[in-house]
Amino acid sequence: MSSRDRHGRGLRRPLLPFGAPGHRTRAERFDDLVADAVDRLEPRWGDQWGRVEFGTEDVPPSDPTPWEEGVPLGRLFPADLGQPSRVVLYRRPIEQRAEPADLPALVRDVVTEHVAHLVGHPPEDVDPEYGS
Repeated sequence: MSSRDRHGRGLRRPLLPFGAPGHRTRAERFDDLVADAVDRLEPRWGDQWGRVEFGTEDVPPSDPTPWEEGVPLGRLFPADLGQPSRVVLYRRPIEQRAEPADLPALVRDVVTEHVAHLVGHPPEDVDPEYGS
């Protein structure tokens, strides 16, 4: 009886094998979009932004900062006590604000805004495709 489930149909198997491109989770695909956006900006701005870590989280912490209105799409944490600066993008708020086809552009714009803040230039100078 251990080889069958309680309905007698047998064990279920995954539809796609592990490691297949279609088996990637939404979080993994979102991480890839962030990495692509960073890789796109790094050749031109990487030497100016210094030590930076880029990361993702599902949702922002429940305590918003006083200057933020609404739910943030990302945050920039400045360098502190030898730690590098960190740019964190929040997956769920970004996914909720964009259609699937527009998601790469929104991720690129959020990364561009934070990199622009790091290097002290307007986002339009950091990425000519910003906002399009």
